Amino acid sequence: MGRIVKKMKWIFKRHPFLYFMRFKLLSKNVSKKELGALYYNSINEKEAIPKSFTVVSALIFKGKKDLNDFDTIMELARWLRTNIKGGRGLSLSSEKALEIMLAGEGGVCSDMAQIFNNFCVVNDVDVREWGITSFPFNSEFGGHAFNEFYSETLKKWVLIDVSKTLLFYLEGSTTPLSVMELFEYNKAGKSIVYQSFLSSNVPDDNLIRFYYLEPDRAPFLICNYHNSIYDRYLDRFKSIFPVFVIHFWLYLIRRSYYYLFPLNDFKGELIYDR
Repeated sequence: MGRIVKKMKWIFKRHPFLYFMRFKLLSKNVSKKELGALYYNSINEKEAIPKSFTVVSALIFKGKKDLNDFDTIMELARWLRTNIKGGRGLSLSSEKALEIMLAGEGGVCSDMAQIFNNFCVVNDVDVREWGITSFPFNSEFGGHAFNEFYSETLKKWVLIDVSKTLLFYLEGSTTPLSVMELFEYNKAGKSIVYQSFLSSNVPDDNLIRFYYLEPDRAPFLICNYHNSIYDRYLDRFKSIFPVFVIHFWLYLIRRSYYYLFPLNDFKGELIYDR
C-alpha cells in the first residue's frame, strides 16, 4: 500500500507528461526586444516580500557597506550557497521554502531561484528567473532553473546560477554573459568558459555541458510570477491538493505564471519524446 501511495505522489508531482502539458499550456514565443521590460521586480514590490527575507538579508550584509550591485549579488550568492546545502524539491511558499532551506532540510535549483528572486527585490536589484528545457521535449532531461540580474555597474544583464555557483564568459573576456549571450554565442560555435564564484566549489564540467551547452537546450523566461499570490495559495491549499492542481487553478483564473521562449519556436519544436 505504501508503495502505491508513493507511486501516486510521484505521478502527481513528477510525471514527465505533466511537465510536457504544463509547457503546452503556459508557453509563448517572444522577441528578444520584448524581454527588456520583463523582470520579477516589476510585479513584486519590496513591501510584498515576506519580512523574513529582510531579516536574513540584514544578517548577510551586516558590517558590509558601500557594495556596488555586482558585489552585492556575489556576496548574497556566496552566502546562500554556503549556508544552504540543498536536498529534496519543496514546492512551498517562499517564506516556508527559505525556512526549510536554511534549516538544511531541502531545496533544489528552482527553490534556490525562487528565494534568490526575493533577496534581489529586497536589495533593489532587478532580477529574472529562467529555466532550460530541450527540444524535442525529453523526459530524461529534468530541466534546470537559474537567475539573471541587471548590473548597473556593468550596464547589462548577467546570468548567475546560484545552485551551481556559476558565471559564464566568452573565452578571453572578464565580463560575464547574459542568458541571451550565452545561448546565442554557444549556438554560433564561440568558445564559452565558466567559473565558480565560490572557491570551495569545483564546477562539474559534464553536468554544466548537459544543462547549458548541448545544442538542443532552450532557455525560457518565467514571467508573471506574483510571489504573494503563489505564497497565499500554496500555504492555504498545499496540504489538501497536489501542487499541480493549485497551479492549474491559478491558470484557469488567469493568475498563473507563463513561459516565454525568445530563441526557439516552442510551437514547432515542443514534441513529446518518451
